[in-house]
Amino acid sequence: MGFEGQDFGDIASGVSPAFIESLYARYKTSPDSVEPAWRGLFEGLDSAPQGPSWEQASWPLTSTDDLTAALDPTQMEPAPKPAKGGAKPAPVPAEAAPQVDVTRAAADAIRMQLLIRTYRVRGHLAASIDPLGLMKRDLPADLTPEYHGFSGADLDRPVYLGGTLGLQWASVQEVVAILRANYCGNVGLEYMHIADVEERRFLQDRMEGKDKAIDFSPLGKKAILNKVIEAEQWEKFCGKKFVGTKRFGLDGGESMIPALESVIKYGGALGVREIVFGMAHRGRLNVLTNVMAKPYRIIFHEFGGGSDNPDDVAGSGDVKYHLGTSTDREFDGINVHMSLVANPSHLEAEDPVVLGKVRAIQTIAGDLTEHAASLPVLIHGDAAFAGQGIVWECLGFSGIRGYNTGGCLHFIINNQIGFTTSPQFARSSPYPSDVAKGVQAPIFHVNGDDPEAVTFACKMAIEFRQRFHRDVVIDMWCYRRFGHNEGDEPGFTQPLMYQRIRQHPPVSEVYGARLIEQKVVDQAWIDDNVTQFTTLLEGEFEAGASYKPNRADWFAGRWSGLHAPADAETARRSVETGIDKKLFDSLGRTLTTIPEGLTIHKTLGRVLDAKREMFKSGANFDWATGEALAFGSLLSEGYGVRLSGQDSGRGTFSQRHAVWIDQTDEHKYRPLSTIEHGNFEVLDSPLSEYGVLGFEYGYALADPKTLVLWEAQFGDFMNGAQIMIDQFIASGEAKWLRANGLVMMLPHGYEGQGPEHSSARPERFLQLCAQDNMQVANCTTPANFFHLLRRQMHRSFRKPLIIFTPKSLLRHKLAVSSAKDFQGDSHFMRILSDPSAPADKDVKRLVLCTGKVAYDLIEARDAHGDKNTAIVRIEQLYPFPGEPLTARLEKLTNLETVVWAQEEPKNNGYWSFVEPFIEESLTAAGSKVARAKYAGRAAAASPATGLMKRHQAEQGALIADALGHSVREEIRRTRDTKAPKPGRANA
Repeated sequence: MGFEGQDFGDIASGVSPAFIESLYARYKTSPDSVEPAWRGLFEGLDSAPQGPSWEQASWPLTSTDDLTAALDPTQMEPAPKPAKGGAKPAPVPAEAAPQVDVTRAAADAIRMQLLIRTYRVRGHLAASIDPLGLMKRDLPADLTPEYHGFSGADLDRPVYLGGTLGLQWASVQEVVAILRANYCGNVGLEYMHIADVEERRFLQDRMEGKDKAIDFSPLGKKAILNKVIEAEQWEKFCGKKFVGTKRFGLDGGESMIPALESVIKYGGALGVREIVFGMAHRGRLNVLTNVMAKPYRIIFHEFGGGSDNPDDVAGSGDVKYHLGTSTDREFDGINVHMSLVANPSHLEAEDPVVLGKVRAIQTIAGDLTEHAASLPVLIHGDAAFAGQGIVWECLGFSGIRGYNTGGCLHFIINNQIGFTTSPQFARSSPYPSDVAKGVQAPIFHVNGDDPEAVTFACKMAIEFRQRFHRDVVIDMWCYRRFGHNEGDEPGFTQPLMYQRIRQHPPVSEVYGARLIEQKVVDQAWIDDNVTQFTTLLEGEFEAGASYKPNRADWFAGRWSGLHAPADAETARRSVETGIDKKLFDSLGRTLTTIPEGLTIHKTLGRVLDAKREMFKSGANFDWATGEALAFGSLLSEGYGVRLSGQDSGRGTFSQRHAVWIDQTDEHKYRPLSTIEHGNFEVLDSPLSEYGVLGFEYGYALADPKTLVLWEAQFGDFMNGAQIMIDQFIASGEAKWLRANGLVMMLPHGYEGQGPEHSSARPERFLQLCAQDNMQVANCTTPANFFHLLRRQMHRSFRKPLIIFTPKSLLRHKLAVSSAKDFQGDSHFMRILSDPSAPADKDVKRLVLCTGKVAYDLIEARDAHGDKNTAIVRIEQLYPFPGEPLTARLEKLTNLETVVWAQEEPKNNGYWSFVEPFIEESLTAAGSKVARAKYAGRAAAASPATGLMKRHQAEQGALIADALGHSVREEIRRTRDTKAPKPGRANA
């Protein structure tokens, strides 16, 4: 009775008539003795009331399952329930049902369900989605009735469907006609990879059936055509007025414009009140004007070169097709706020920024369950969606706690080319959208020459997203009428494609002809709309010449109350960030109290015992406790704290323990979450740097009242996110006038751990520092770190903050603070002197440094009994603390030598950056010393050696060089000292 070794398409020949006859006889005698799936079939064949639905039976398309397995009720989904309050479907009258042979009818029904399922799975392969007709799409054999055993007279014979396609009985020809109309038209849907039954049924209900043709009202069709005309005429107008200027036009993909409007319109009706768009440069100007409603005159003014005085708007500015905007639009009395995130040409870099911004908006609004009111929409190019790994990183956020936004709508402008590369050379999958199957997103492939189909797909997509809170993809197949930019000659590389494009009519002409044939419009109506719109553009073009932009307002909406620093000095000053003793003691209790019923790990118990002793004695506060005090005090003041990183809950070096996990059932307790007023999140992120850092940047972009921190597992891992650092963190304020207070915490320090776990590449950040664009710090005490974090929120402006955090210093005996260091009128110190420094008059050698090496220098100096060397730590590298350093130098009247010491190779680290600033401070202080000397490792291609003995020799040599001691003696002393493990030194 099994089908092994047979072609499952010829299933009828594999059904044993004797088996079905015996089963049917048993059913007649005792219906309950037959399993439900067979019983439902026989009930239908006997024209009894409708049995279980067969419409979504999940039979495999292989030849390895026997009939019993194929009809196993556990493999079938339940019949759709009748609408609430509605009557059950009426049974088919006995006289209406054809007289059938039960054996043959059962086989026909099974084969028919397999045919239907094949269309659901593979119908998109026969869909008419390529407007150019370049893609050869022959009907797959398994979509033919013959493949499933129907031929000749079988095609007209009624087959039992049991409610599938809304039918009880239908001929094969009728069913195939319906399926081809549903799945092989101008919309091809991929959804059978989705595991959830309800999600699949939702899509089937809207796609399947005799009455499921895409149909808009005459008024709706006119509105769609009018938006296509505006999109098309905008591109033509810009092409005429600005010949040869890059605009990365939407020519060929204009159907996107009415489709995006449908997202706003239908989304608003379904509860969306805010949409954040992100997109690449192609089509951006069209979206800015015709979707975001940015005034045409402003765009024309920018095309003309902008203001005669760039300082009128502040910042460096950026090219037109990188810019964003925000606006409000109203449809049917519902107002939707929209913003388009500015972004560079780095493909898909804006994706995580958009998602992070939406997540922040949802958090502020308390919309983290339904995610209904805020919607992210990402517009992609086809080659970028398939080729950029950041796309997958962002898709991966879709179901993760702390990063989920309730579903993102992805719209692919599928030009069927990437710059000069054809798809077959750019990806290994049939569609650019295939990566989205990994998160079970439904995918609509749609013909860009059919604006109704694209709009329909977007309407379905927003309905799906609002109901199921999942990502959705619209893959709009279109073309790029010109080259990558308007100055390109695409015929060099795709001559056949562009021969076809030159002969192909524009979208408005294709769709307009269709509406004329339907008598919805006439040519005069089309001509009149073209004339009206071009007249409007002419007027706006003239107005653009005299347009005077207002000085940019950075700080509206959620940023109200904050402002840009008045001058460079403002960015350097500190504010008082100490807390009172009552709050300090209260936080101590919060951080050390184990709630009843929580069984903690025994080692965590010892950590908490040590913390209790800190608060009791008021001494020896370590790094993790200083950090927790900063977080807790900000929370108590009403600020939010969001810490995200790959191991942030525990901490890479088992130092933080922000999450206590019960050892019996693994339920979690977060002490800082019990503090009232503020919201605390600590998240162990996906194993991603690029995506997660971009997400957190976007979050901080939307919420300046939350301390948003991203922590790298090891500092040098940030190099996987370099695009975000270069294009957003360092330059976003200058290019797009968008402030951001994101904190990056990068573990850094040379402990002999090798080249991958030593350097957070401080030289890269310092090279990017200019115009007070960000802050770079390397703290050496828990209290100074505490004040630095609090300063980030207590100042009236926001700047990105890069902190090189410690590893071995996390438990170093000298890297501790006292209770008073956190309290009173204390604040962040930009430079620190060591506690055992000689008197100022005795100082002949000054060693300047930053970070962990300071303690190595202090211990070596004190071990040698050196009474003439002072060590000053530069805690903030940028903006460089020239004033306090100058003041310190002025007191050292007998100074003979100034040294800059660092662990990093000479071509890395801080030396190249700090040298001119140190020289300026020496000059300003009137010092006899003109320049500083360098003490550190020689220039190297690798950040650090991987050999412990070599590391120890290098470390000993640089310390001796900095202090003016015997190199050989210092190397011997260093080797005799056991090398500390990161985060474990002197534990």
